Amino acid sequence: MSDNIENNVASSKLRGIHKQEQYSSDKVESNDATSIILQQQLLLSQMQQNQPQSEDVDFNEIFRTVWAGKLTVIAISFLFAALSIFFALSKPNIYKASAILAPVSSEGSAGGLASLAGQFGGLASMAGINLGGSGGDKTAIALETIKSRSFIENFIEKHNLLVPIMAAKNWDMISDTLILDDELYDQTANEWIRDVKPPKKVSPSSWEAFSEFSKLLTINQDKTTGIVTIEIEYFSPVLAKAWLKFLIADINEFMREQDQKEAKDSIDYLTNQLENIQVTTMETVFYQLIEEQTKNMMLTQVKSEYVLKTIDSAQVPDEKAKPNRALIVILGTVLGFFLSVLITLTRYYSHKKSINISENVK
Repeated sequence: MSDNIENNVASSKLRGIHKQEQYSSDKVESNDATSIILQQQLLLSQMQQNQPQSEDVDFNEIFRTVWAGKLTVIAISFLFAALSIFFALSKPNIYKASAILAPVSSEGSAGGLASLAGQFGGLASMAGINLGGSGGDKTAIALETIKSRSFIENFIEKHNLLVPIMAAKNWDMISDTLILDDELYDQTANEWIRDVKPPKKVSPSSWEAFSEFSKLLTINQDKTTGIVTIEIEYFSPVLAKAWLKFLIADINEFMREQDQKEAKDSIDYLTNQLENIQVTTMETVFYQLIEEQTKNMMLTQVKSEYVLKTIDSAQVPDEKAKPNRALIVILGTVLGFFLSVLITLTRYYSHKKSINISENVK
């Protein structure tokens, strides 16, 4: 009996010791887990410190930075405004002369020709005779002719426009004279002195003159009404108007001469062919063709505005078309402002980044 009691006491002690050891082990494991968690949190906080800051835009910080650098912003903006004013004032005034034109109706001559075209169109085409007489086609041809190189080159040569186009740089309003570039043209000797690289020559070529004049000329046609607007931009408003009037007169004269030559050639051809015709019916046909071509030639001699009729003639413009100096100054000032803000922010964040790097190194 006493032995059983002793055994129970011993086993109780052993169980107590085992529980203490198990409790101690659990406590050690709990401490280790807590230590690991703390280490992980510390590592995470260090990583967050080393990482770049949030990409969210802090507008308050930006405003404070710009306000702190307001002297830089004002100085750069003022500099750009001054440069813009200087640039705007250095640009010469450009004046625009414009004229509104309408296609000349050719219904009177087209009626007889159209009826003949229906009957003898095949025969006329074989003879090289045009019985179309479409006013719309003539207008389209005239507009394309105005923009063609050959027409513009002849126009420049006819009116002696090479020097005004290639050497002028401004216009004196008081004396109403062109101001020529002394580095390009010597007015005393009346010769070109410009310094250019090959293949260009000292005297401008017809191609150069054509390219420069094409920049001054604008042609638009309303597809619905057919109304044509022709504009010429130049330093001198007087010359812009004069050149535009010359241009309209020359294109009408050019188209008239073309049709006169075509009608004359057709009449000469038909007259020669009459001598070889034996059939009376064919003689009648040829006489009708000759009659219509004769009418066509008469109309070319009657109409002063043969293809394009003036609705609103060119006038000397009182106001310049460009440059828009106010817009140039505004855009220049705004550009300077944004550039100064960019410079201020770049300097601030570059300095801030360098401070963060040096702190992380320490």
